[in-house]
Amino acid sequence: MDMISNLALAGGLSWASGLRLYLTVFMVGALARYNVINLPASLDILSNPIVLVVAGVLCVIEFLADKIPYVDSAWDSIQTFIRIPAGALLAMGAINSSDPVIATITALLGGSLAGATHATKAGSRALINTSPEPVSNITASFSEEGLLLTGGWLALMQPAVFIGLLLGFIVFMFWLLPKLWRGIKLVLGNVGKVTRA
Repeated sequence: MDMISNLALAGGLSWASGLRLYLTVFMVGALARYNVINLPASLDILSNPIVLVVAGVLCVIEFLADKIPYVDSAWDSIQTFIRIPAGALLAMGAINSSDPVIATITALLGGSLAGATHATKAGSRALINTSPEPVSNITASFSEEGLLLTGGWLALMQPAVFIGLLLGFIVFMFWLLPKLWRGIKLVLGNVGKVTRA
């Protein structure tokens, strides 16, 4: 793989981990297992049948949990401790450098990207959960899955295009995260007023 492809793979795996870690691992592992894509040797473990079964089961659980209001936010809060380090490890595996400085920088950037993506997803879903109807939650969940599949395809098949779009997405996250945080604080403040009344 050339450098652009490696960067797109590292960025794609980190970004996708922040949205749907288990679908990402399952999808990339299955594609590698059936020789649709070639992964660096350091990521060969993703195509292991046991890893695919575990990732597949967790993918189904996450798919269902993500469609239920409030359950999705509880799931996201647990996944905070899993998605971010997994994004760092996947990015490090994609770059596959024996230089400890490059490996460390890759892990830091991969974990940061997974964390920012996860925070954007979890924050927007927490705000969507304030809506009394479940349709917006289900729509957001399917939209995230569509975004993940499209981004994953671009990362693997059109790496330069994906890197450009990823940079735009990072700028968008920096713009959106403070607004999400203000919205969550506002909702929590209103909940506090209602409980005190």
